[in-house]
Amino acid sequence: MEATRLRLLSIAFSLILLLDATTAQMPGFVSLDCGGTGNFTDELGLEWTPDDRLIDGKITNISVANETRKQYQTLRYFPADDRKYCYTLEVISRTRYLVRATFLYGNFDNNNVYPKFDISLGATHWATIVISDANTIELQELIFLALDPTISVCLSNATTGQPFISTLELRQFNGSIYLTQYESQFYLSISARINFGADSEAPVRYPDDPFDRIWVSDSLRKANYLVDVAAGTEKVSTNMPIDVSSGERPPQKVMQTAVVGRNGSLTYRLNLDGFPGFGWAFTYFAEIEDVGNKSRKFRLVLPGMPDLSKPIVNIEENAQGKYRLYEPGYYNISLPFVLNFRFGRTSDSSLGPLLNAMEINKYLKKNDGSVDGSVISSVVSLYSSTDWALEGGDPCLPVPWSWVQCNSDPQPRITKIELSGKNLTGNIPTNLTMLSGLVELWLDGNSLTGPIPDFSGCVDLKIIHLENNQLTGELPSYMAELPNLREL
Repeated sequence: MEATRLRLLSIAFSLILLLDATTAQMPGFVSLDCGGTGNFTDELGLEWTPDDRLIDGKITNISVANETRKQYQTLRYFPADDRKYCYTLEVISRTRYLVRATFLYGNFDNNNVYPKFDISLGATHWATIVISDANTIELQELIFLALDPTISVCLSNATTGQPFISTLELRQFNGSIYLTQYESQFYLSISARINFGADSEAPVRYPDDPFDRIWVSDSLRKANYLVDVAAGTEKVSTNMPIDVSSGERPPQKVMQTAVVGRNGSLTYRLNLDGFPGFGWAFTYFAEIEDVGNKSRKFRLVLPGMPDLSKPIVNIEENAQGKYRLYEPGYYNISLPFVLNFRFGRTSDSSLGPLLNAMEINKYLKKNDGSVDGSVISSVVSLYSSTDWALEGGDPCLPVPWSWVQCNSDPQPRITKIELSGKNLTGNIPTNLTMLSGLVELWLDGNSLTGPIPDFSGCVDLKIIHLENNQLTGELPSYMAELPNLREL
């Protein structure tokens, strides 16, 4: 009887832990299976949902050798036209997130023409997706501070093939993780996140990393991504728990492995996607070897940057103990595309350098978007159930909505609205009169009612079409006086 009671208690406790783990990943976690048809939970415990309620576009199934994950059996693709196709996701303002998009071509269109197209976050061009292998997943990640209640991730401008997407993920951070003084003007575009000394090529991610960052093994060498060019490099590991409760909180599993330069140095050559440019670069150290009475002190050496080679790293001293995180780095550093770096033992050190992990992100300048964004968004909200009002993102950037034209200013203004025959009802939205750069307005062939609002502030207005509606009242006298008005 007692054994049965203990067994039941054990089962109940296991269920509580399982529920806690499941609940823990839910806040701020969005995993969209693009082109998928139903909800499912993957082998990591992440919950996936289809994207059909968020966007139009065609879907198809693909089959890629050695890729068995369900989220990569489907994709969503879009026409190769002048439009952009956007996902709009809810976020919490003043909170940091990681947004991740993946693309597995799989020759879905049977053309064997590798697609090339753009992805943007709101008005900001994020990256150009260049497919070079039908069976390889292309991945893009950004870290951003949410300033509004929603974000838009948009695909557009196909150079070859058709834009497509396999998965779209959103991961919420907490506290001050990835806090920078530049976050209101720049995003962080992930270039490298490396787990040194990993015991396999499998990446470390959720649930080992509660934020579901993907830590790539240093033994995975793709297109000369990372090359160890020093003799005497040795992998070390520990089963001891690591205190990672500070800084960017790299996962324990990553910090439990490392490489050591037994000959006194660790030297690497690393290709940095998106560089040259300015970036955020941090290294993660924890003393996981039994050093006894020996000392481990070393410097980072960057060729051509002597000022950055002065600080001495003494992991145990800097971290104030063994098995504790020490996280030195640079919030703003200029880096080349091919980064050569070395950690070298100091003359008074008896042990070579040790390195657990590294992250490098490039600063991506945010585009503030069009001047008229908030004005036209308030108009769109009145027709939120109609197809033309669902395009998402900025009305002008990086490409305009299909019914909008904009000028070429750095912060563009809307110059033309073409909504002829779009089944518009109710009054003409008065916010249209706030579009000071408006040159053409086409609202003919709808069911609009009520008076014509005051467009006298639109001094560049040249063409306005309001015929074939049910508008009432007199034609405003000021319209005859508009200096550039040609048609009504």
